[in-house]
Amino acid sequence: MNKSSQNNTVYEIRIQGHLSSRRAELFGDMTVTVLEDGTTLVSGLLDQSALHGLLSQIRDLGLPLLSINRRDEEQPEAGASTQGRES
Repeated sequence: MNKSSQNNTVYEIRIQGHLSSRRAELFGDMTVTVLEDGTTLVSGLLDQSALHGLLSQIRDLGLPLLSINRRDEEQPEAGASTQGRES
């Protein structure tokens, strides 16, 4: 693992409501997934500074924050398919 990736962690940030494609573009390289339960999941690899910046952006847009979860890079994303794996 290189030094720059040692301080990065994958975060999943759930916000209430669905984002328009225009608003989703504001999150740059983050993955934005609209979920069937009426929420949006924003996920990606962030360091602490980038995480705080993203949270400020969510606040400034007036988006209701529901949860923030940190996960190991080896764990599949919430709702990710395991298609293609053989048992």
